[in-house]
Amino acid sequence: MNSPSVHQPTAARPCEPDPSNLGAAAPQTVAAINSAALLQGGKSITISHNGELYRLQTTRQGKLILTK
Repeated sequence: MNSPSVHQPTAARPCEPDPSNLGAAAPQTVAAINSAALLQGGKSITISHNGELYRLQTTRQGKLILTK
């Protein structure tokens, strides 16, 4: 069995909004965080947001699911 490769977390980087959205207000920079930095090698984490707890987890297919 092959051991999974370890990815080093990367710093947040700005993401540019979609320029095709011409009717929107002035573009804003959005921070992007690598999911590996959040999960730190695990399969799920709990996120507290506005007094509520959410669970962010990865699927076997490598997708993310956020549940309340």
